[in-house]
Amino acid sequence: MTPRTSGGLLRRHRDFRLLWCGETAGKYGSAVTGVAMPLIAVSTLHADTFEVGLLAATAWAPWLLIGLPVGAWVDRLPRRPVMLAAAAASLVLFASVPVAARTGLLSVGLLLAVALLTGTAAVFFQTAYSAYLAGLLDPADQPEGNAKLHGSASAAQIAGQGSGGLIAQLAGAVNGMFVNAATFLVSLLCLTGIRFREPRVPRAERPPRALAREVAEGLRLIAGDRWLRTLTLFAAASNLALMGYQSIAVVFLVRTVGLAPGLVGGLIAAVSLGGVAGAFCARRVAARVGDARATLLFEVGLAVGALLMPMTVEGPGTALFVAGGVCVTAGVVGGNVIKASFQQRYCPPELLGRLTATSAFISYGTLPLGALLGGALGTALGLRAAMWITTAGIPLAGLILLFSPIRRSRDLPVSPLARRHDGTPARKSAQGGGPLP
Repeated sequence: MTPRTSGGLLRRHRDFRLLWCGETAGKYGSAVTGVAMPLIAVSTLHADTFEVGLLAATAWAPWLLIGLPVGAWVDRLPRRPVMLAAAAASLVLFASVPVAARTGLLSVGLLLAVALLTGTAAVFFQTAYSAYLAGLLDPADQPEGNAKLHGSASAAQIAGQGSGGLIAQLAGAVNGMFVNAATFLVSLLCLTGIRFREPRVPRAERPPRALAREVAEGLRLIAGDRWLRTLTLFAAASNLALMGYQSIAVVFLVRTVGLAPGLVGGLIAAVSLGGVAGAFCARRVAARVGDARATLLFEVGLAVGALLMPMTVEGPGTALFVAGGVCVTAGVVGGNVIKASFQQRYCPPELLGRLTATSAFISYGTLPLGALLGGALGTALGLRAAMWITTAGIPLAGLILLFSPIRRSRDLPVSPLARRHDGTPARKSAQGGGPLP
């Protein structure tokens, strides 16, 4: 790790700066793809609403298929090589889409295959990345690092989604995939330049079924701890509703509201401004009112704004989509900043990969289900009705937090999670995490 000195983290920590640049570039490219892929399906391949929802579901399906064992594998391996391999695979896969279009091989089936394989790479990258960041930064720097990464990711989404719509309008949606491939090249180069090297992982002889035991340990880690269990179950319920509306938002804006692709990209980019605001405010709000109370403010209070989005109509009525989306993204990103810092200080480093993958398996596992739900509701009931149902689920998910210890606490625990010799989680008392007066 780099010793702490005065000044901001980006200025004084070269390796974090490279990680930040590479991650921001990748998020920008992914944001372009998030607009370009549905537009390719809708405008080039004339896919129906369910097929567009299936495309989003396929991208997240690997979290359900391999999310649990990946956490155990990542804890056995150096994290940076895993990230490098995942970025290289994504580069090749995204570049294959425009190549296939130029050779006449582009189809919905090919898009689904690319979504599945890049989703698999993302499982490895995100699991390794979360654990790698905890080793790269000192504990005192982790909240600032998380805030900067989440804030830049939201800013990259603004630029990526806006330019994704513009590229689709001016040069065709397929060309947006070249942009994404180029950003993964930037990410690959930045990761290569990082000098920090993790401690060598000892090669221990593992008894039969060791992987199954390590996966089970990750599940026990969450199931046996009320704080981790509450946050993970809330994330699963919230993601079901979030992906439900996000999977059909582009189709809703194009086919129901009647907007041009360029304007759709601009609206989705404007929505991402909420993520920048959430990342910027999260640490400040948590320091002022406590991180448990701040979690409720971000994840429950702001979520009510989601109900504005189904009211969107052409003209000035598009402001309703922006206002509701800004509230949702500010709440999600602000809550994620607080949650990431909590998990990194609360979980033993040797188990952080398993915690990340297990919580992602549960919380991200509902994303493909939400995408399928959005597509099915849009097909059966119409897009506006589907938007009403899915956006209503976002504030309803907050009931999990309101009926948990978080509602009675000012702060989330600050002491690391203790472990007994048998590997069962056992909590230490946490300062500042007790009941409210």
